[in-house]
Amino acid sequence: MTSLSVEMLAADATAPITSAGNAQLGIAVLAGIAVIVLLITKFKLHAFLALTIGSLALGAFAGAPLGKAIESFSKGLGSTVAGVGVLIALGAILGKLLADSGGGDQIVDTILAKANGRTMPWAMVLIASVIGLPLFFEVGIVLLIPVVLMVAKRGNYSLMRIGIPALAGLSVMHGLVPPHPGPLVAIDALDANLGITLGLGVLVSIPTVIIAGPLFAKYAARWVDIPAPEKMIPARPSEDLERRPGFGVTVFTVLLPVVLMLANALVEIVVDNPENPVQKVTDVIGSPMIALLAAVLVGLFTLGRAAGFTKERLSSTVEKSLAPIAGVLMIVGAGGGFKQTLIDVGVGQMILDFSENWSIPTLLLAWLIAVAIRLATGSATVATISAAGLVAPLAVGMSSTESALLVLAIGAGSLFFSHVNDAGFWLVKEYFGMDVGQTIKTWSVMETIISVVGIVLVLLLSLVL
Repeated sequence: MTSLSVEMLAADATAPITSAGNAQLGIAVLAGIAVIVLLITKFKLHAFLALTIGSLALGAFAGAPLGKAIESFSKGLGSTVAGVGVLIALGAILGKLLADSGGGDQIVDTILAKANGRTMPWAMVLIASVIGLPLFFEVGIVLLIPVVLMVAKRGNYSLMRIGIPALAGLSVMHGLVPPHPGPLVAIDALDANLGITLGLGVLVSIPTVIIAGPLFAKYAARWVDIPAPEKMIPARPSEDLERRPGFGVTVFTVLLPVVLMLANALVEIVVDNPENPVQKVTDVIGSPMIALLAAVLVGLFTLGRAAGFTKERLSSTVEKSLAPIAGVLMIVGAGGGFKQTLIDVGVGQMILDFSENWSIPTLLLAWLIAVAIRLATGSATVATISAAGLVAPLAVGMSSTESALLVLAIGAGSLFFSHVNDAGFWLVKEYFGMDVGQTIKTWSVMETIISVVGIVLVLLLSLVL
């Protein structure tokens, strides 16, 4: 167990900072979440500020001293950023290298060259899933939507037939597969094993993306039959490059951290001896930070230098990749502060009592909590962070497989029914040239399918593992 995990468990085990009963704590939780929802939706306040204010409101409603509430929030923010901040930064660098070098385009062009009309939706799922591994959801959309629009126009395809599979691939990776911020934070909060979560996440993702992507796209194309909007087809991002990285080396670079982390998880299961030399090596190279750092260092050569980048341009690419994630890091950190405040005021015990009295399966309870917060705030990341904080006490004593499934249940819930309070909703609407009703019938329904199929598969796995 890492020192961070030990510290988190020690922090979680301290006495509550308030003597409020379950009724008052329940009201405090609802009030705190209501404050966050109101500030984000009504007053359009940035999620970082909303989570910060909501955490203090939670402490106040729970009767906690203001100083103690501030201390809890600060402690949670610091431990969360310490746990996942470097991973988010490394993932952003790798994604920027992939986009700027033309490596993403190389994957797209190579796969599309092998696809025909019948296999094109499946090709789009494959493209989005591979490219979506190191990229944030919004970055993936910006990178892939031009490709979707050009393919739809060039091949005279229904835009939904091509677009929904691509969106499904990106969304599933975003909600269920680390190293995306949401799953990483949930893994950190629940002290889950990253490698096992990654492996089970991929296992759940494959059938989920098939059902929500190519299969649902057939119906979405009938419900909303629109052409690709001409004004939204921009120039390809890498047309100014003299050369691009090769397909094989690009895929190798993107999948390198995944392979290293999965190898570590496999060795831990098979060998299960911390003193074994092989396990000692895989524990190092398969740790999330080292795996992502290795991919970034390799990517500087296989992506950046292969595209003809000078040292100055490589440095500029890395620098530009970090600026956009400042907001993400602060949201994730504030979410960690909210999570710690929930724990410190005693909400964990309240959730434990609630779970025992109502006999709700832990996985289903976690999914329902994430769904409720997702519907209210519109943010998958906020839903994941908040739900992880609420159910963290339920993960104590769980096996590594059970805690990994709990992470996936939360991730699935965080994707439920994206609607008008979600920035992704408007991003998809504008890029695809749809009205609100058409976006709900396609994008929103697709997100709901991902969420429902995801939790069903997680529950099924819990019965057999």
